Amino acid sequence: MLAPGRWTVHVGIFVEEMRQGASQASAFRDVFELADRAEAWGADCVWLGEIHFTPTRSVISASLQVASAIASRTRRLRIGTAVQVLPLNHPLRIAEEVATVDHISEGRFEFGIGRSGVVRTYDVYGIAYGESQARFREALEIIRRAWTEEQFSYSGTFWTYENVAIWPRPVQQPHPPVWVPVTGSKETIEWAGRHDVPITPGLVPTRGLREDIIRYYARCLARHGHRLTPEHLNIQASAYVADSKAQAVREAGPYTLYFNQTLFSHGNVSDASVQRDAGYLTSGSFDYVRPENLHAVSGDRERFRGMTMADVERDAQQMPWGTADEVIERIVDAANHAGASTVLVNMNRGAMPQAMFLEQIERFGTKVLPALQAHRVTRTLV
Repeated sequence: MLAPGRWTVHVGIFVEEMRQGASQASAFRDVFELADRAEAWGADCVWLGEIHFTPTRSVISASLQVASAIASRTRRLRIGTAVQVLPLNHPLRIAEEVATVDHISEGRFEFGIGRSGVVRTYDVYGIAYGESQARFREALEIIRRAWTEEQFSYSGTFWTYENVAIWPRPVQQPHPPVWVPVTGSKETIEWAGRHDVPITPGLVPTRGLREDIIRYYARCLARHGHRLTPEHLNIQASAYVADSKAQAVREAGPYTLYFNQTLFSHGNVSDASVQRDAGYLTSGSFDYVRPENLHAVSGDRERFRGMTMADVERDAQQMPWGTADEVIERIVDAANHAGASTVLVNMNRGAMPQAMFLEQIERFGTKVLPALQAHRVTRTLV
């Protein structure tokens, strides 16, 4: 399922968090202005989350409709989902809507898919949290077949169809690029390796955990006749461009705290033990991870809620925060180490004011992006 001909270093701008005090109408205007500016300053892609029932966090609950609106007002910018939550949606409907967005954008759509860690969303939709993995796999199989077969029948656990054909088909053939985030569970890594699907190795990983994920993923790919390439890996980076590291911490730090203490904790289940109890993970989900890296997948919720500015300042020493040169160096080093051809950059962790976000897009676009787009990642970690 790997799509050929991807970028060398693909830099995306996440558009997700709703700024504090924004009305719903202004939040949508902000999203569209951000997309316009991202295209003007040279970004390759914007990424839209799918977030439900959290009114203080985001207005993007219907990401494909927002993607369609962005596609109609841009000409070069690619539009991706980060991510479309497959277990919560009807797969044939998603297949039709993604194909439609791909046409409206003239082949500029990126299909990021996942399961979501927000238990409340599953509860409201009346879907068992423990079914998310099985529903995810079944949904994508249906979507893939709907895109690539003239007519098909399917008999599964959750959906059954006879003689189905969808119209339109996607512009990009055989379908838009597909990728899946991996927080660490080996079940998702094994599935991605079997189907040759690119991954994001760890959402907020330590370098050691990222290494473990990539090495296990490479073995899974090889087991099914595939070979790891830079196009298989997307890494994330939270960047902030300032005149100094201290300025970056001072300006972006409070929003990082707000994200961790409030936004990320709203209905989100990150604790691995809770996820196992709910059936989201198995007892062996992390048995490939080296002991010294297990702390990075524990997901202790209090670790996020209890973060302080001192923690932000400590973490920032290893992050792409600071001068343009330091941001470039940190992102290039991370991409080279992972052997990843795609970098998804978040410059708005914590719903900063619109003017501040726009300034970051301009700074990043003029001072950082040209160096990243000129870079070449040619080697993999394994």
